[in-house]
Amino acid sequence: MSYDPSQPYSTYPWQPSPAPPEPATRHSRHRAPLGHHSDLRILRSAYRWQRRTATLTALGYFTLFLVLSAYAPSFMASSVTDGLPTGLLLALLQLPVTWLAIAVYEHTARRYVDPLADRIRKQSEVDARREAGAR
Repeated sequence: MSYDPSQPYSTYPWQPSPAPPEPATRHSRHRAPLGHHSDLRILRSAYRWQRRTATLTALGYFTLFLVLSAYAPSFMASSVTDGLPTGLLLALLQLPVTWLAIAVYEHTARRYVDPLADRIRKQSEVDARREAGAR
C-alpha cells in the first residue's frame, strides 16, 4: 500500500474511517461448508467418548487403588497367598489395566473415530476440488 497525499491520514480521530468493502457473497448449490457439517459433531463426540473411556479406565483403577490404600489398610495388608499381600497384587495389576486402557483407546479409534475422520477428510478433499473448479 503506497501513500497518497491527496487522501487524509486515516488515523486522525476526527476523520471518519472508510467503510469496509462489501464481502463477496456466493451462493452454492452444494453441501454446507465443512465447519457446519454434522459429521464433525459426530467425530467430536466419538473422540470425546474415546478419551473419556480410556482415561476413566486407567485413572479409575488407580483412584480405586489409592482409596483402598488410604481407607482400607487392613484389606490391603491381607494376604492373597503366602507372602503376597493384596495391596502388592493390586499395584502389580496397574500395568495390565493401563495396557487395557491403551487397547480400548486403540480399538475405539480404529473402529469408530478413524473411519469418521477418513470420511470427513475425503469429503473435504472433494469439497476443496469443487471449490477450486468453481473459481
